[in-house]
Amino acid sequence: MINITFPDKTQRQFEPPVDGYTVAASISEGFARNCVAMEANGRLMDIYSQLQEDAGIRFITPKDPESLDILRHTAAHIMAQAVLRLYPDAQPTIGPVVEDGFYYDFDMEPISEEDFPKIEAEMKQIIKEKLPVRRQEVTRDQAIEHYRHEPYKRELIGELADGTISFYVQGEFTDLCRGPHLPHTGFVRAFKLLRVSGAYWRGDSDRPQLQRIYGTAFFDKKDLKQYLTFLEEARKRDHRKIGAALDLFSFQEEAPGMPFFQANGMELWNALLDYWRREHRAAGYVETKTPIILHRSLWEQSGHWENYRENMYTLVVDETESAIKPMNCPGGMLLFKQKRHSYRDLPIRSAEIGLVHRHELSGVLSGLFRVRAFHQDDAHIFMTPEMIEPEILGILQLVRRMYATFGLGFHLELSTRPEKSIGTDAQWEQATGGLTAALDAYGADYKINEGDGAFYGPKIDIHIKDAIGRTWQCGTIQLDMSLPERFDLAYVGRDNEKHRPVMIHRVVFGSIERFLGILIEHFAGKFPLWLAPVQAVILPINDTLAPFAKEICQRLFEAGLRAYVDDRTESLNKKVREAQLAKIPLILTVGDKEKSAGTLAVRTLDGAVHHGAPVDGFISAVCDNVAQRRLDMEDLLSGL
Repeated sequence: MINITFPDKTQRQFEPPVDGYTVAASISEGFARNCVAMEANGRLMDIYSQLQEDAGIRFITPKDPESLDILRHTAAHIMAQAVLRLYPDAQPTIGPVVEDGFYYDFDMEPISEEDFPKIEAEMKQIIKEKLPVRRQEVTRDQAIEHYRHEPYKRELIGELADGTISFYVQGEFTDLCRGPHLPHTGFVRAFKLLRVSGAYWRGDSDRPQLQRIYGTAFFDKKDLKQYLTFLEEARKRDHRKIGAALDLFSFQEEAPGMPFFQANGMELWNALLDYWRREHRAAGYVETKTPIILHRSLWEQSGHWENYRENMYTLVVDETESAIKPMNCPGGMLLFKQKRHSYRDLPIRSAEIGLVHRHELSGVLSGLFRVRAFHQDDAHIFMTPEMIEPEILGILQLVRRMYATFGLGFHLELSTRPEKSIGTDAQWEQATGGLTAALDAYGADYKINEGDGAFYGPKIDIHIKDAIGRTWQCGTIQLDMSLPERFDLAYVGRDNEKHRPVMIHRVVFGSIERFLGILIEHFAGKFPLWLAPVQAVILPINDTLAPFAKEICQRLFEAGLRAYVDDRTESLNKKVREAQLAKIPLILTVGDKEKSAGTLAVRTLDGAVHHGAPVDGFISAVCDNVAQRRLDMEDLLSGL
């Protein structure tokens, strides 16, 4: 007999071997039919897996978070089976679960979204058949023989470690897979195919291009409907479309993956960085700047040449091999070494808006979110070990202030020492302890990612949440025990001896370009007044009022505001509509009445109109709103 222990510590005995479904059925048949999989001794397994020895078991039902990935994994197999039924000559490759869904890659003739209805219809038929999904274990030779006509699967098998290889079988479809999977295809009650794109085999542009079909699946149709509504909202907020509509940025064939910013985009850029500089000066940072091109020897010293070479652009300068910097850190090390430092100088908080270049495959480029040239708001903080906790706490407080300005919430994750790392146990204990103490002092909940730190030190990742609930990892705080050693950094301590400084890498926005893309989607192009590229447009109702409109515009300009006069010979309604489409927060109309009274008619993007706003009072209220970096204009006109 074997003992099976349940999460509540109760036990039952069974004759071995016994499968998980039988154990679940001993609780109740209804419960067993609802089980998606099981966790036995900490390992996720199919519900029909055989248990040969004592085990602690937790059953996975649709209420458990692990169940959704299992559902989507099986949905990927169902899609592949449907594709092969409809396109027998297609060659299946891999079909993993990804965030919010799944995909499967096929070597086949190109298809389009117009083909989705027939694929979905075939998937529904497979689901209706409630085909059992069962694991088979085979030898390497058996696996190669089974896939003798499928080169992609044979390549995958060749990379597997020696030992048993597992297949999953549902009806006539067999796939090379580790699992686990649902008990049968009927569990997939709500799914949708989303898009199709090209993808190179193994991400190598020299290998065949495949058809990648994306989909998603849920246990409940309501959840699927909610997700599809979310996707539609996300499409409306696509920063690439809004960026083009508002004339913010563009991409050109002459510089793939490297954004061009138009005048409106630069106004947005400058407003963002003016705020960044103001906050950093107040927090005790100095701003620095390092060159874009640096000799190969520097990148060898930093370790990038060995570990990051394939992502770097290189060139020869004065017969010396050099590289365009992919990161700002090595240049920051040279700046620190420029002069002798005492413990009295520390901490040194050195920040840089550094332009970096990284070679990304063309297939992964995505608007401002994934580019080849971008700016990082790096900072390198050099300090004594005793300063770790207060400096980390200071960064977290800075992050909270800055993200709150945009209405962005966030959560924190602490990543600890990975298996492959440098530094002593004592160094890692001190560094991790410093981060933990700072997080505890900060007082917010945080998640621990065991073993997910950088090889040179533990880190805190900061994940922001936007207006429609998406999370983005932007800020990060990393303790580095590698570069101070590699560059032999030192300061003179109280004992008049040389000591190695502790160093923090940190970013708040991360990539400025990517953060701007996030902001465009977060605000859906309707930026708060302080951030808007154009804050006001003045519309004279006839040509004779154009000089008065220009006087108002000049006064706004002198107050530091961004405005222009639209005196085109178009109808007032058309100009108002175009200003609304351009997401200009304040639309100011001037007629004879306004000119005589020295007032303005003010229209906001929500359609509200305020007549008789005194020019002086209006400008004062707008400047106050901008100075406070308010997210709304609710009180802007109330006192006028």
